[in-house]
Amino acid sequence: MLQTKFWSIAASLLLASSPFCAQAQPSPLVRVNVAQPVADIQPTMWGVFFEDINFGADGGIYAELVKNRSFEFFKPLMGWKVDGKKRTEGDVLIQNRQEKSTSNPRYVRITTSNAGQGDLSMTNEGFRGMGIKPGLRYDFSVLYRVQSGNIKLHVDLLNAKDEVIGSGLLTPQQSDKSWHKQQISFKSTAGESKATLRLWFEGTGMVDLDMISLFPEDTWKGRPGGMRADMIQMLADMKPGFVRFPGGCIVEGYDLDQRYQWKKTLGPAEDRQLIINRWNFEFGHRPAPDYFQTFGLGFLEYFQLCEDIGAEPLPILNCGMACQFNTAELVPMDQLDPYVQDAIDLIEFANGDGSTKWGKVRADLGHPKPFNLKFLGVGNENWGPQYVERLAVFQKAIKEKYPAMRLVCSSGTDPNGDRFDYLNGKLREMKADLIDEHYYRRPEWFLQNVNRYDSYPRTGSKVFAGEWAAQSDKTVSVNNKNNWQCALSEAAFMTGLERNAAVVNMASYAPLFAHADGWQWTPDLIWVDNLRVYGTPNYYVQKLYSLNKGTNVLSLTQGNEPLAGQDSLYASAAWDKATNDVILKIANVSDKAQARTFQLDGAKKLAPTGRLTLLKNNTLDAVNSFENATNVSPVDQQIPVDVKKKTISLTLAPRSFSVVRVKVL
Repeated sequence: MLQTKFWSIAASLLLASSPFCAQAQPSPLVRVNVAQPVADIQPTMWGVFFEDINFGADGGIYAELVKNRSFEFFKPLMGWKVDGKKRTEGDVLIQNRQEKSTSNPRYVRITTSNAGQGDLSMTNEGFRGMGIKPGLRYDFSVLYRVQSGNIKLHVDLLNAKDEVIGSGLLTPQQSDKSWHKQQISFKSTAGESKATLRLWFEGTGMVDLDMISLFPEDTWKGRPGGMRADMIQMLADMKPGFVRFPGGCIVEGYDLDQRYQWKKTLGPAEDRQLIINRWNFEFGHRPAPDYFQTFGLGFLEYFQLCEDIGAEPLPILNCGMACQFNTAELVPMDQLDPYVQDAIDLIEFANGDGSTKWGKVRADLGHPKPFNLKFLGVGNENWGPQYVERLAVFQKAIKEKYPAMRLVCSSGTDPNGDRFDYLNGKLREMKADLIDEHYYRRPEWFLQNVNRYDSYPRTGSKVFAGEWAAQSDKTVSVNNKNNWQCALSEAAFMTGLERNAAVVNMASYAPLFAHADGWQWTPDLIWVDNLRVYGTPNYYVQKLYSLNKGTNVLSLTQGNEPLAGQDSLYASAAWDKATNDVILKIANVSDKAQARTFQLDGAKKLAPTGRLTLLKNNTLDAVNSFENATNVSPVDQQIPVDVKKKTISLTLAPRSFSVVRVKVL
């Protein structure tokens, strides 16, 4: 059984195995040296990694409700249903202006003759339906071009029973045969998780429509055409040190034509060129034929998001290599310059003033203040000599112009093996700033590797634990769950990351978001449907680390050794110079309560009480859900401190993660 196997591994890690009885013997002493910090903890230590997977962007944090709004999917009417009792051949036609608009060539032409209600309509299904809140304002907009006549456009929101729960009327005014934008707003009369949007036409004439769009008014910070507020709030609540974007494998693309190109994500939404999302077809067991990238969420929006939530931006760019699991397509070395220039230009876009070419582009888009970009990733999960060769070109060009820019470099897909060993050696020879390590492994691996970074060199290249998550079944399994067993093993592993903050400067769980009706990969940190959002037990572990980061590592030992598996306990300690708090993090992965006394050596005076935040569940398979979003969630309580002895006595609950904060006066 899974539990038996998990605990047998945990037992194999025990360094002290005598039975514990709180009444029969004193609790073991754990010493924390408050007076001599060991290493700095970077402000970027705990962050988040966003990728447009599992409908994370379109259908996710990008609040657009209309799917295939510009008819650019491979099947131009995918997501739309044309209906009506007077519908005839040719009433609804997809037109293509390829020679005039390469970024948005298609639009729909509507022709009607004395049409009324029920005669001709187009209905959009949204992203697995549309989530509609009662009494909320919805903003509908469209690009139109009147060819002839006078057609009125009725806009209806329909619930799952096809009943109208909100409506508006738009009458195109301009008839000069050029494109115009018009918007109407209306309020919904009821809520619905699986709503649709129906457009029906009244009158006689011919009109062209494009960029048919619907947004709720309650976007993040109320920005028109913005992001879904409840999802972004989950990130803001974590106070992450950085946001890595836009991926992930979508950076590489199935081939280089499908790679992510940041310059194409700027400007008006209608000018951003849609491409297929590689997760559309990546997994045969979870196909998503309607998964594309509209880039309504583009690089300006990503940078703005980072600014909003106080996180450092960490963009990742293509290095001239497509996904090596797919085509392994390469740009010849003598044709790499445009890719390198994209990186140089991105830095100027983020940091340049209005006198620079790309700084002016940013300013003209409404953000004159630079974003102060400090980190840039070159490639994602790329490997082999071909990666090293291309990385060297990027590194030389970027460092010559921007020597302070810290570059994140790929160590491939796995945390060990020949591929990793080759890259790790080469990158250190190249004096790489940050080496990106990935590990999707079972919970046992995380317990076994708590000491992974103990032997890493303290100088030279630092580590970015860029993608990782405990897999309850196996990697790329539909049976993976965000259960407490996985989250607890991650909490234990993270004590090793924190203890080795001199080596590990950044870390982020992955993937970040998943739509309950449209996911491709599990497990995931935060789950959503069209109206709801909840954090997994893994989310609360990440959040507790991020909110209790501290500024310096403190030595924490039991019997002169780091507490890293003895009696199935894992712990780390930090100092927060902003608050004068000592912060303890302790994971008890055993099924028994365990007592420990924590001695705070070197502290002059302690507050008489501290705060304990406890995350626990007796069931390893426990999960959170839409119906029970806080099944595994943290609870705060005050705890006494022995001011005279400068000790904290804790009984660590079975299968628990504890965070303790005590103020030094």
